[in-house]
Amino acid sequence: MKNPTHVAELQKKLGAPSSETIESLRLLKAFVKLPSGQRSEIIELVERVATDPLSNDPSLS
Repeated sequence: MKNPTHVAELQKKLGAPSSETIESLRLLKAFVKLPSGQRSEIIELVERVATDPLSNDPSLS
């Protein structure tokens, strides 16, 4: 994927990724590098935050 010609062709076909997409890929890369036990903890934390109605209230931050 380091071939600049190949990357340029892909960008031409697909367009430039959004900054959100790039940040998501960075987070995924960091997540994959974690030991499996820590990954499980992160997944549990995200699930807890996603289902906790109080966590979506910006006034509590």
